Amino acid sequence: MLPIFTDKAPKPLGPYSQAVLAGGFLFLSGQIGIDPETGELKEGFKHQAQQVFKNIQAILESARAKKENIVRVVVYIKDINLFKEFNELYEEFFKDIAVKPARTTVEVSKLPFGALVELEITAYLGER
Repeated sequence: MLPIFTDKAPKPLGPYSQAVLAGGFLFLSGQIGIDPETGELKEGFKHQAQQVFKNIQAILESARAKKENIVRVVVYIKDINLFKEFNELYEEFFKDIAVKPARTTVEVSKLPFGALVELEITAYLGER
């Protein structure tokens, strides 16, 4: 196993890695909309979701991976009524990928630091 870290995504908020590479799979810890430059959670759902995608992209790049490598996404959303808006932002992030990742979306009562959305990513990089 190999831990993955980049300064272009938020530092872990606890005793865990941003991501771990294991047997060709890259497991990203849940990402919320924290701006790595300020350490602050973005305001509003849209800005948080967009920052989450930026954080995911930064971690993928640090592992020499691409969005095309993502095979599974788990979405934790504070308010399921934001599902349609989230889908639009999600579609924009994955617009240039032919095979979209498998996905699960669940509404949760609370997320760390009052975040409105959190994404957990699994990517397959092949045997390395």
